[in-house]
Amino acid sequence: MIRIGILGDIGSGKSFVANEFGYPVFNADKEVGQLYKKNKIIYNKLKKALPKYIHLFPIDKKEISYAILNNKNNLKKIIKIVHLEIRNKLNAFLKKNKNKKIVILDIPLLLENKINQKKDILIFIQSNKVDVYKRLKKRDNFNIKLYNLFKSIQFSLSYKKKKSKFIIKNNFMKKTIKKEIQNILKKII
Repeated sequence: MIRIGILGDIGSGKSFVANEFGYPVFNADKEVGQLYKKNKIIYNKLKKALPKYIHLFPIDKKEISYAILNNKNNLKKIIKIVHLEIRNKLNAFLKKNKNKKIVILDIPLLLENKINQKKDILIFIQSNKVDVYKRLKKRDNFNIKLYNLFKSIQFSLSYKKKKSKFIIKNNFMKKTIKKEIQNILKKII
């Protein structure tokens, strides 16, 4: 199985590109969303770790955001609880797809949390900063302080770019992205 890791800035279109490959995608952000909605154990752990902030099940992302904005150490507590379960979900995904030729890993902290393997093929998604910022501002829950906090726990974009075997320039046009993906797949299959 070939594992392709998608790297890039927040809002650069990593998930958009990952889904265009046509292979199974592990989307960590979606998985976290599912944990917040459906996993009572995660809720209880977060409520215990952050009793001043977590009150509702399913977990309200606004409560999570408020906890992080009030104290950046809360982000570390959340990551410690949530990432263990995300790793379990990733392992289940890999086991389920072990006979697939390729799997796509859309995991924002892939390198930072040492989830990648040496033989993984890393692809950096490069987008125009102005376009990215415009897209982020359109999101319902966009908060510049939260954005900057998440950026502070990530490796630099130049480091991620350097670690990547391929770069896809994302102009958010399906046709262009498909063409770039086909060129990459020809080289790796």
